[in-house]
Amino acid sequence: MHDTQKRIVNGLLIAVLTLIVAAFASSAVNNAVAQAPAARSATSGEKVTFEGVIVSREAESFVLQTVQGTNVTVRLTSATQIKEKKSNIFRKANAYTASQLLRGLNVEVKGRNEGANQVVADQIRAKDVDMRVARNVESRVEPVEKELAATEVRLSQSEKNAQQLSGQIAEVSTLTNAARSAAKAAQETADSAGSAAKSASANATAGIEKTNARINGLDDYEARTKASILFKVGSAVLSKDAQAELDKIAQEAKNEKAYYIDITGFASSEGSEDINRRLSQRRAEAVIQYLVENHDIPLRRLLTPMGIGEKRPVADNTTREGRTQNRRVEVTILVNKILAAK
Repeated sequence: MHDTQKRIVNGLLIAVLTLIVAAFASSAVNNAVAQAPAARSATSGEKVTFEGVIVSREAESFVLQTVQGTNVTVRLTSATQIKEKKSNIFRKANAYTASQLLRGLNVEVKGRNEGANQVVADQIRAKDVDMRVARNVESRVEPVEKELAATEVRLSQSEKNAQQLSGQIAEVSTLTNAARSAAKAAQETADSAGSAAKSASANATAGIEKTNARINGLDDYEARTKASILFKVGSAVLSKDAQAELDKIAQEAKNEKAYYIDITGFASSEGSEDINRRLSQRRAEAVIQYLVENHDIPLRRLLTPMGIGEKRPVADNTTREGRTQNRRVEVTILVNKILAAK
């Protein structure tokens, strides 16, 4: 009977403690929801405070999902302070770097509103335990994401290469059939010409040689038009000026008889090499998507896009102007000399 009473008392104590913890947790969540301001209601330059989880990350910014479910873009500057949100008042808070702001990290952001769901961060605080959890999650998720991204790129490139090859085969087949028809007609003329047989045979041979020369020249291309499409820091979104430039390129391409469009993405030296490589690939794919969706450019006319990150800069990355020029996508219209001449 004594053991039974002890088990009952222990059960009641555990139930009471559970209710207390649940009440504190519910109160904390409700206070956070009530206190977190809506980004759309703040005026430009107004000081704001947000709490939420980092859901995506770029070189100089990240997207924060607030407790209300609103996504806010938080921009980092050289003056942004990143430190520990500590509970122990008797020790100094740890300082963190921007590279430690990982996806899945719970943070508190204090800063200034600069537009709808846009904030410039003055101070960012996170608990040390949340930092450790975010690092642990990132170390397990990032390798899987890289492998998935690499697989998607390989599959996409294989599909595009197959479409491009299909178009080239069709063009070669058309030229080959034309050559055979010309040779047959020339031979028939030579057989029926009598005294002009030698002359007709020579003409037939010349026609075949000319056609063979055209077939062999299918891989001979020249650059007709080249343009650089510029992007903002950490962004793969096309500006109005970029879209206007792509409109011109699409119109010029459609005026050509036989063309391909070569697209290569680049980035400045800001951020890590891996982030810049993926960012440059996204910029190249944004250009292709715009040309296909807005100008009906066939996929077989678009060479496989390549993002090579911060390699091959066209300007000095130590200057602001130089970095602006390096955040680009190079678009080149290549025209086949033989088919264009026809």
